[in-house]
Amino acid sequence: MHPSFDSAELEQNLTLHDYVNILSKRRMTILTVFLIIFVISLILSFSKDNPVYTSISTILMERNVGANNTGLGTYYYWDPEFLPTQTEIIKSKKVALRVVDDLQLDTRYYNHFLGPRDAEPSTIASVKTWFKDLAGNLFSSNEADEAGAGNAFVVSPVQEKNIIADIIKSQIEVLPVKETRVVNIQYTDSDPQVAQLITEALVEAYIEENLEIKLSGTKQSLKWMTSKAEQERKKLEEAERSLQKYMRDNNLVTLENRLAVYPEKLSQFSTDLSSAESERKQVEDQWEQIVQFRDSPENLETIPLFAKNPNLQSLRDQILKAEQNIKQLSQKYGPKHPAMIKAMDDRDILLRGKEQERERIIDSTRKAYELAKSKENNLRELLNSTKEELLDVNERFIQYSIMKREVDSSRALYEALTSSLKKASVTEESQNVNIWVMREATLPQFPSNQQPRRTILIGFILALAAGIGTALLIEYLDNTVKSAEDIENRYGLTTLGTVLQTTKNEKIENIFVENNRSPIAESYRLIRSSLLLSSADHPPQIILISSMKPQEGKTSTAMNLARAMAQVADKVLLIDADMRKPRVHSLMGVTNETGLSNFLSGNIDEYITHKTKEDKIYILPAGPIPPNPVELISSQRMRILIKQLSKDFDYIIIDSPPIINLADGLVLSTLVDGIVLVTRTGKITFEMFNAGLKKLQDFKPHILGVILNAMSPRFSGPESYYHYYEDGAEDKK
Repeated sequence: MHPSFDSAELEQNLTLHDYVNILSKRRMTILTVFLIIFVISLILSFSKDNPVYTSISTILMERNVGANNTGLGTYYYWDPEFLPTQTEIIKSKKVALRVVDDLQLDTRYYNHFLGPRDAEPSTIASVKTWFKDLAGNLFSSNEADEAGAGNAFVVSPVQEKNIIADIIKSQIEVLPVKETRVVNIQYTDSDPQVAQLITEALVEAYIEENLEIKLSGTKQSLKWMTSKAEQERKKLEEAERSLQKYMRDNNLVTLENRLAVYPEKLSQFSTDLSSAESERKQVEDQWEQIVQFRDSPENLETIPLFAKNPNLQSLRDQILKAEQNIKQLSQKYGPKHPAMIKAMDDRDILLRGKEQERERIIDSTRKAYELAKSKENNLRELLNSTKEELLDVNERFIQYSIMKREVDSSRALYEALTSSLKKASVTEESQNVNIWVMREATLPQFPSNQQPRRTILIGFILALAAGIGTALLIEYLDNTVKSAEDIENRYGLTTLGTVLQTTKNEKIENIFVENNRSPIAESYRLIRSSLLLSSADHPPQIILISSMKPQEGKTSTAMNLARAMAQVADKVLLIDADMRKPRVHSLMGVTNETGLSNFLSGNIDEYITHKTKEDKIYILPAGPIPPNPVELISSQRMRILIKQLSKDFDYIIIDSPPIINLADGLVLSTLVDGIVLVTRTGKITFEMFNAGLKKLQDFKPHILGVILNAMSPRFSGPESYYHYYEDGAEDKK
């Protein structure tokens, strides 16, 4: 059965689930519009006159009682008067004056609090009256009478500080958080930066005020510890002077270094003595051999010392040559011939040289033996003297160690007292109240007198409504196919799978070759599984791949589907039936000189398939472009070819031209087991897709399903394989 493509049946009412999907797909549009509208509403809402800003700092305060008797650290107890007391300290005049001094408000911010200095007296008088209403009586009755009488109004620097301090005091609010020891300190001002600055200074001034309260306590313990530390310091200095005198008297200035040197010298002398003994024994053996064979020159030269001597070897060789020369001359001349006399004289000279070299070696060996014995004796004497010196140093070091321990003990006691004194000083300077700043004063962004919550809520609702409305409007105006729901809900067709967009460095035609484990390659495997399960009796063997219009990815889909089929079959054939713009041969690296057009036109009697470099995949290229592709495809030879090929191959994938403008794909749809439509998401409109389906309806093909190509990841949905694959990849990292 084929789905009905009546346009009246294609339009369906959107459900709540459809609206949710639309909002999910257009979430970036919603967010962008929401932010723009929301920011504009906030700007318009807060652009009012006379705004005031409140800066807040949060602190945690606890009474510091000290360490308990259990040794488990500090402990606290409930004091109902603690928080009210601290609140009054924060709002006190002394704290406010500290803020004025720390921030130099009476000079740097004079105009902000009191206005220009050259203002009219009446203006200053009115400001003074307003301050009196807020903070109470600030001046004496005489000053009030002078201001009321209209006399010249003069304010001293001290009074200016008091006025500003009273203004600050009047704007301070301390709000304890119920059932906690947390307190919010806030200050309100017309300038947000001033509000933040004073709030930060209030916390610091409050901490300093508590420290000053603590410092007013007793310091007797500090005095005693200071006196005791001074006594121990004197004892330490006396012990160090005694130790220094002992070291100077006993020549122990570099005691520790010398103690390290003596063992090293002792070890070195022992090593050198062993080497000298070994050397002496070796030379002694040579000398004993010389003494043994000294009267026998022939035996003497058998000793390795003589046998290996290069001079003797050279002389022996020369003597041998001289004797050979004499022997040769004796065969020609008599013993008194001049040549014979000269040859014999030369030999005698060499013999005397040989004897002199033997004597030289004997003499050098004797001297080496005597030198080795002397060296051994000297090293033995040095070793013995070093041992005696080390024993003497060790005796003096014992007394040094005793005095050194006394110095170390005095130093340890003095350092302990000094450390305790420092700790006591820090404790003395610490506060009776432990204060932690939990939140620093922030710069207020919105006026505190203009109900920001209501403004934010209204702006939020308007911005959200505008974002959702914009998304629905864009969705209504966008009539392109974008998801599997569009195909299934509108046309009742099966979505075999979706193929994601490739990156800049990826080519969709080579995705199986370059990255066999990519999400895109896995998508084609899922499509293959869907195709194999698309028929109840048996999976389709001959599959036509087509699209509604060009450039939707049908050729790349046909190639990758053939590769996916080759993973479960022995022989897969890919036929390029697009005899108008053939591309398969160039992408698969085969020749296109002969192909489908040659066989269908009768130029060759047998079809020619090409074995590709990829295992199990064969290609039947389109061949030369004919003038009448439709007539060739409609011929009886095409049917015979399809029938014959179905016997030779397990699966046949056919790439055909687009359907809307050409009839090639429509004719081929009647010769195959099923047709697969490739649709590029976001490119083809529903009207164009509907027109193509109506053309297919006249031929009544078996539509196996639709493949959505170049799907954007943000439209693929959270349940898609892409997200599953990405999550799995993240888990492996």
